[in-house]
Amino acid sequence: QVQLVESGGGLVQTGGSLRLSCVASGIIFSDNVMAWYRQAPAKQREWVATISGGGGVTYYADFGQGRFTISRDNAKNTVYLQMNSLKPEDTGVYSCNVPGFRSWGQGTQVTVSS
Repeated sequence: QVQLVESGGGLVQTGGSLRLSCVASGIIFSDNVMAWYRQAPAKQREWVATISGGGGVTYYADFGQGRFTISRDNAKNTVYLQMNSLKPEDTGVYSCNVPGFRSWGQGTQVTVSS
């Protein structure tokens, strides 16, 4: 069973930065693509970024290009999301996911004040 535990969220001002972490268990971590998603209040969950198993290939949603960086440490079974130049519209619950698996963690709340 896949288990995902996110952390690192918080309250920051516009222009600030946060680094989110997601620790995965129950899978061979390095064999799996990992992704971050977010869900703003009263909105559907949306995809943020994806990283290949080896970490060499990354993809970003348009809103994250140039501001967000996804990375991973396969020795720690952890995927990260570095978020810079945060905007109020980045507010939401951020969760990681293993594409192809239905498991989700509890997410971590990110709140960006204006």
